[in-house]
Amino acid sequence: MTDLTAVVAGPDSEGLGDELESHDVTVSRIDGAVTGDTLDDAGIDDAALFVLTDTAEATGIAVAKDRNPDVRAVVYATESLPEFAKGQADLAVDPELLSPAVVADELVAGA
Repeated sequence: MTDLTAVVAGPDSEGLGDELESHDVTVSRIDGAVTGDTLDDAGIDDAALFVLTDTAEATGIAVAKDRNPDVRAVVYATESLPEFAKGQADLAVDPELLSPAVVADELVAGA
């Protein structure tokens, strides 16, 4: 059993949030814009993971790290991350290369 918490931002059509929940990770979701307020409401201060599935919201990585410098920022999307955000993400994974189950296993094991 784990005490991990994660904030998943974006549509999560691949189901990574569900996979994390199956590993007893507490998951909060942001379905709209990733802002300081939506991150605060989702519990970013206590989260171990910030999972972004919509690269159009890449500025949310910097905001999440500002709110919680220890959060691990993971991008799980087929689209490329904009250049300005590449140095802010801790991990970027293409869903076509690794399944949500594999990514969830690794994130939980690495926490």
